[in-house]
Parts: sequence; C-alpha cells; structure tokens
Amino acid sequence: MTRIIPKHIAIIMDGNGRWAKRRFLPRVAGHVKGVNTLKKMVIHCDAIGVKHLTVFAFGRENWNRPQSEVSFLMKLMLKRLQKELAEMHERNAIIKFIGDRSRLNDQLLREINHSEKLTANNSGLHFNICLDYSGQYDILQAVNRIITEKRTSQISEAEFANYLLTNGQPAPELLIRTSGESRISNFMLWQIAYTEIFLSELCWPDFDTTALDKAIEWYNSRERRFGKTSEQLKG
Repeated sequence: MTRIIPKHIAIIMDGNGRWAKRRFLPRVAGHVKGVNTLKKMVIHCDAIGVKHLTVFAFGRENWNRPQSEVSFLMKLMLKRLQKELAEMHERNAIIKFIGDRSRLNDQLLREINHSEKLTANNSGLHFNICLDYSGQYDILQAVNRIITEKRTSQISEAEFANYLLTNGQPAPELLIRTSGESRISNFMLWQIAYTEIFLSELCWPDFDTTALDKAIEWYNSRERRFGKTSEQLKG
C-alpha cells in the first residue's frame, strides 16, 4: 500500500520542562532543545511532502507561567526567528504566525511582520507558528469579525472557516501530541473536528524524525470514515 503523507500536520509540542527536569537541568534548557527539535521537524516535513505544518508554540494560558520563563521564551523566539529566517526563506517556506499579537513586545512583533512579509510569496511548506493562541480565542475572534463585517443572522460552516486564523488552509489530517498527555489543550478546536490524534510518550525534545515517521505510519493505518461506515468506503 502506498504511504499517504498528510497534507497538514499539527503538533502540540509538549514536555520541554519535564525533559529538562529529568536531566536536572533548568526548564529553559528544555525549551532550547525543543526549538532544535522543531527545526528538524520543519526540514523533514518539507522533505517528505507535507504542505502545512502547524505547531503550538505558546498558548494564551501560558502567560500564567513564571514571568522569568515567559520572558525567556519570548527572547528565545525572537533570537531563533532572526537566526533561522534566512534559511527558511531559502527553503521556500511560508511563515505565518497565528494568534493574538496585542501582548507581544514591539521587537518581536517587528520580526514577526518581517518574516511573514519576506516569505509571503514563497511556494513551499506553509509553516504556521501558534503564538498567544487558543482554539477558543480563534473562534471568538471569528465571531466578532463576522458581527462587525457581515451583520448577518446566519452563516455556513464554510463561511465561518474563512474567518478563522487558518483561513485558506486545509484542516489538519494528523495531530501529534508529545509527552504522554492526552488533552487537546485548547488547540485548533474547530479545525481538528475530524483530525486523527497521535499521542506520543516522548517529550518534545526527544521527538525525532523517526518518531514523526512512526506517527505517519500510524496515520496510514487509520480508516478515515467521516461519519460513513467501513462498508460504504469499501463499496
């Protein structure tokens, strides 16, 4: 059977802190290692033909973490974006940040805008970074925009999807969550209605290309029925 590569893979990158704690390292060491893992995933997804990769980098609830950790994460994101942007552009990737930008500092916001503008006309992997994001926020901002722009009493599901922050991109076929957790954690609540969910025991820094290939292999074993019966699909 021919292996099917999902067009859109979403990842909840969980377990950086636990990875560090098990090695008697500060939590921030896990975040640094996790960013290195992310780069490998981006390159591998591009190489095997994934068209869209969406990663949960920082949720709205993560602002509740210790201020020192939040500050480090924002600085790390800025530093790595500055470091990797040229290579990502050379690889023809399209970078898009998804989430609320109102609480981001000016320096990071400028770099985000620059990265999106620089890569907007590329035609390779769509790399979505969810920053200050939650699925509930995404749905609420869509509703508010619809109220403001359309002032209508009815709207279809297809129309509603056009107001989400992933507008124009297909829903993920495969969602991967690492570190043994089995929660969705307020991630892409609308978009993952029929997404296959793969749970990995590996903490994110240990999740390598072999683990990703294993997840895709598992995805290929799934029967995607979308409400139909197995007999209907076979018929």
